[in-house]
Amino acid sequence: MNYEKLKEHLRDVAFTTTAPFSEDGSDVLYVEAARNTEAVFEAGGRCFIPCGNTGEYYSLNDEERLRLVKTTVEVVGDEGVVIAGIAGSTKEVIEQTRAYKEAGADGVMVHAPDHTYVHSRGIVKYYERLADATDIGIVMYKRGPSLSLSAVSELSTIENVVGLKYAVNDIAAFSKMVREVPGELIFSTGIAERFAPAFALEGAEGFTTGIGSFAPEVSLALQEALEAEDWERALELRDLTRPYEDLREESGANNEFEAANNVPAIKHGLELAGLYGGPVREPLVELSEEDKRRAETYYEQLADAEFATPVQN
Repeated sequence: MNYEKLKEHLRDVAFTTTAPFSEDGSDVLYVEAARNTEAVFEAGGRCFIPCGNTGEYYSLNDEERLRLVKTTVEVVGDEGVVIAGIAGSTKEVIEQTRAYKEAGADGVMVHAPDHTYVHSRGIVKYYERLADATDIGIVMYKRGPSLSLSAVSELSTIENVVGLKYAVNDIAAFSKMVREVPGELIFSTGIAERFAPAFALEGAEGFTTGIGSFAPEVSLALQEALEAEDWERALELRDLTRPYEDLREESGANNEFEAANNVPAIKHGLELAGLYGGPVREPLVELSEEDKRRAETYYEQLADAEFATPVQN
């Protein structure tokens, strides 16, 4: 199987899409999911990741996940790629991957196994069994220590393991991994616009974005600047996104857990852009009124930038 198209799009901006819930949170609104995806597609986005962490994967059931992937594929068609989020036991991810492939997905992005006890060899075997069970492209997702340098190095030589989303803010470790991994992986920055320039200098060819869901032009402009090695413009664009990205990283009101603002801040941004955000599902909560006001200020800064006009109705 040829993975060049998938690799090509991994070298670009990957848009992590949200799951639009009804006002009471009980249903997924697939028409709104299609509309949100179409807005990014019309702006020039071509790589989409439904059912990721920003897409509240762990708050969805399998039917909802599959329908969101199908909805995304219907919008994107053959002009881009869809990389669907998967997680769970080995049997679950194999079954999910087969269903996603039948739905037209081009690849899967594998969340860390959800298990209290993890062994380094077991992580490698987890990926190996998935790779053996399918010929669809597999993108590893590093958010913590479970995907070590040695594990990534071993897995990188498997033909259908094509990329790695690196979502740990450790530039030294990332640089070492890029230099030492033997396989031909495409590395993507998983901590969005704020650190895309730094990671690009160390070998990341693309990055994933959340704010691109409602301001795709700024994300695409940043990638264009990085590819052109126009560092002055790249840093200007990075600084434009920093306030909103910093807000996403905050824990929110009356909460001790980090980054709980991440998803509700994106959904509020969608609403500000005239799209559909909707509520989050537990264990998340909505933004505080103060954080909503801050988001509105930061959104206006994005909207006022001539090179980063967010999508509108």
